[in-house]
Amino acid sequence: MSETKVTAVDQTFPVKKTTASRLQSVNFSDLRFGDVFSDHMFELIYENNSWQKGKIIPYGPVNIMPSANILHYGQGAFEGMKAFTMENGEINVFRIHDHYNRFNDSCKRLNIPSIPEETFTQAILQLVDLDREWVPSDKYKSLYLRPFVFATEEFLGLKTSTTYRFYIITGPVGNYYREGINPVKLTTMPDYVRAVKGGVGNAKVPGNYAASLYPAHVAMQQGYSQVLWLDAIERKYVEEVGAMNIFFVIDGKVSTSPLTGTILPGVTRRSVLELCKLWGLPAEERMISIDELFAAYREGRLTEAFGSGTAAVISPVGVIHHKGEVITLDTEKMGPVAERLYATITGIHHGTEEDPAGWCNII
Repeated sequence: MSETKVTAVDQTFPVKKTTASRLQSVNFSDLRFGDVFSDHMFELIYENNSWQKGKIIPYGPVNIMPSANILHYGQGAFEGMKAFTMENGEINVFRIHDHYNRFNDSCKRLNIPSIPEETFTQAILQLVDLDREWVPSDKYKSLYLRPFVFATEEFLGLKTSTTYRFYIITGPVGNYYREGINPVKLTTMPDYVRAVKGGVGNAKVPGNYAASLYPAHVAMQQGYSQVLWLDAIERKYVEEVGAMNIFFVIDGKVSTSPLTGTILPGVTRRSVLELCKLWGLPAEERMISIDELFAAYREGRLTEAFGSGTAAVISPVGVIHHKGEVITLDTEKMGPVAERLYATITGIHHGTEEDPAGWCNII
């Protein structure tokens, strides 16, 4: 077991505090996901070939010109992270280093200048510390952190921008899905694809998500929570779900799609695989066809399906639909593997389970 990092937060960045906190207007007992925002945000500007000095300011509008690159060509990237109130009252920002690495990889793919890790980390810690009263204490709630960067140069030709803005905004959230932690229903959409090798499927960038909105809309109209994406070439290998990576328990082994450049390298996905290894639970990354999945279900060898992600943590899957055929697993509750993973990961979040590998950054 690695030792948990306890961080003394330096006041690296100047702070302009809000004069009108909205904290008292928030109903923390009835939080949804992504519609409430904390009092402050972090701002960092790139110009003259370097990142300037960042600052923390009150949450509010961001002014950009209508000719800004991001509005026309989508040169931007973002990340999704969480902070939790621990049992002893301290705040845990989960796996900052891994989220920074993924964010940096996304920026590199879109030719956006790298933000120094020390700047990224210190900005997160100082902002969360300032708004620590916004971190919910409930086990099923958290403070969601959204770092994002976008190109701001005023130019309508297609080229790499020379100016950027980086922000971090935060907000208290409840469960991601309306089902809460109950099983969700998925459907494939063979007429649509999410990503191809060599594209940006493994980067957290706006276009990936914008292109998935229409198929997701169709899926929801049909009574499903999300799309289960298949590969773009053969349209038969399972890749990921719209907002999470996907796992199956087949013959007692936890299986998930490999990182071949078309799916997002989820931080929670990584946590799941590392916990399975720690527990001695067989786990593998391999190509899984939708036909194999249905065959395993018919033969009684598929016993669980669940998704993983920062937003959803662990989300059980109760139904999978594909071309008129349906897999029906437990539609009422999590299976034993998903339940153990959910209990352990949320326990690590809140300090009731031991940190296995220095995942927690305590402030």
